[in-house]
Amino acid sequence: MEEITGLANTVLDTQFIRAVISNPRQKEGIIKVKVRPLRKKGKLLFQFESFTAKQAFHTNLEREKAAEQFASYMRQFRQAQIDTVDAEYTVLISKKGKAAIRKKQRSVKARPADLSHNRKKRYILEEGTAVPFLQDLGVMTEDGKIVRTKTDKFRQINRFLEFIEDILPRLDRGREITIIDFGCGKSYLTFAMYHYLHNMKDYDIRIIGLDLKEEVIDHCRKLTEKYGYEKLTFLAGDIADYEGTGQVDMVVTLHACDTATDHALAKAVRWDAKVILSVPCCQHELNMQLSAHLSGGSSGTEKHGGDAPLYQAAEMLAPVMDYGLLRERFAALITDGLRAKYLESMGYDTQVLEFIDMDHTPKNILLRAVKRDAGKQKGDKAGRDIIKCE
Repeated sequence: MEEITGLANTVLDTQFIRAVISNPRQKEGIIKVKVRPLRKKGKLLFQFESFTAKQAFHTNLEREKAAEQFASYMRQFRQAQIDTVDAEYTVLISKKGKAAIRKKQRSVKARPADLSHNRKKRYILEEGTAVPFLQDLGVMTEDGKIVRTKTDKFRQINRFLEFIEDILPRLDRGREITIIDFGCGKSYLTFAMYHYLHNMKDYDIRIIGLDLKEEVIDHCRKLTEKYGYEKLTFLAGDIADYEGTGQVDMVVTLHACDTATDHALAKAVRWDAKVILSVPCCQHELNMQLSAHLSGGSSGTEKHGGDAPLYQAAEMLAPVMDYGLLRERFAALITDGLRAKYLESMGYDTQVLEFIDMDHTPKNILLRAVKRDAGKQKGDKAGRDIIKCE
């Protein structure tokens, strides 16, 4: 395990964010280990939180001992995921104990870890500080307290702003930045973006929110006038038909239903947007195609040909395809995987991230794509034909 100890010595510093050690070799005993940095009495320590089925145990170690402990745990587990400010590491251990270490450099640096011992969750929009749009949207009371039934929404808004915070280095401070929010709905996150970037970070931004519902757009317009947000505009219309601008720096699409997400991604790529943030929703298209092939029964092979990719996939995955709920979830994951690969093929470093805890909403996958620098290529061109919306 010398290579694991060496890796631990490399990553365990102030740039270390977290590590999760998982997939134990034994079913009993410790089933998972989490590692995080902390500063206690002026010393940089690393806390190992080990979990059994019923308990959790904590140990704080200095760097050298922590590296040894990390390697020791890896003898009991098959996998580890390590996050640092600059990179992500995946460690896989074979049955024979051979280690494979994969490193992925971040295109955008992550925030350093909070080193305080007794950590309190840091929110960008803090409770106790009144924010007008949160009050009008029913998330916050007049004195700045979070409405109990809107706690999940408050966390969702702050989580989204954390993703925005990560990509700030990619936004040019020397000119007006254009952001489009496709399928903005009630615009909790649209107002949050404007408040954070314009009021808190002093960026020169123009944000356009687009949605099909006229009554929702009218309400958002009234709030915009109330707050004096001069460069926040709301329009009623379809994503597929929108041609209101020729250049966009960032495209946001949150819960745009089914192929509306694909239209938004295709437009973002056409505009050469520097950043794309997308939380897909209701991915029905591939599920309907799978269902159509399945409903054909044995005649499906004759109708579509023995080498029809979808039909063959359905045959191979019969244990999943025979159950509607499983087929729907499988189709959603495949759809989002294809979208991520499409963006990779079009010159974007793409991450698939957890937007909010599954307990709050099952629609919790966020695709974050950042345009690669000129001359920096990755992947092949196969994904370019995945999305054909325009």
